[in-house]
Amino acid sequence: MKTKTELRNVPEIASYTKYYEHDGMLRAYANRAMFLAILFGAIACGSLGFAIYVRIQPPTVIRVDKNGEATVVGARSGADPTSKLAMMLTAEGAIGDSASSSAAPTDLEGKAAVRRFLVHYLSYTPDFVTRNLAESLNMMTSNLRRLTMDKLRDDDTLGKIKEDQIISDFRIRSIERAKDAPWTYVVFGVKEVHKIKNGTEVTDRIVGRYNMRLVEERRTEFNPSGLLVAEYSEQQMVGERDNGLLQQSELDK
Repeated sequence: MKTKTELRNVPEIASYTKYYEHDGMLRAYANRAMFLAILFGAIACGSLGFAIYVRIQPPTVIRVDKNGEATVVGARSGADPTSKLAMMLTAEGAIGDSASSSAAPTDLEGKAAVRRFLVHYLSYTPDFVTRNLAESLNMMTSNLRRLTMDKLRDDDTLGKIKEDQIISDFRIRSIERAKDAPWTYVVFGVKEVHKIKNGTEVTDRIVGRYNMRLVEERRTEFNPSGLLVAEYSEQQMVGERDNGLLQQSELDK
């Protein structure tokens, strides 16, 4: 039997519990620890078995023939999932390439084609005029290209540009798509033409309206947008000429 001093030193919660309650708590902790040990042991055995299975599998060898078709070497037809996956990837790649080449161009691609054509066709220097005109001619349809080349040849445009040292700088202000006709755009821009006359530089500033109609063709690596210029016309809206003698020098400001 415990004395009063011993009872006073025992914690308050222990003084109200029985021996069998302490034993039940220990058994509950033991059961929980046993369950966790069994669970982690099963996970470890499963991981070890999966690692052994992957290790003993033979390496996958894929053969690609001259036609670009991939086959798994040593696989039975329809039994190897790797072979099926390779066939699916090949089929999806072929479908993706054909779909991308036949997809309709977007309005953003149309505006980009219009911008690229006008920049090459209306901006040039005597040294780069041939290359710029060649780039713009390649963006035209065959009939428009033929008419444009005949006009450039009859007007001797290249000879005049090189003889007068003409420099043209074109800047686009806006590109709007017409609502009444497909792939038709109206562009407003400013073109500055610098040339030498009798030893004096003359600058023409022209605000113009440019009407363009595009047509669709199959996408290629040379024409990824699939758009060509079918019609082109320009109309001068406002124009002015500045004499080189009246231009204010930056040193006088």
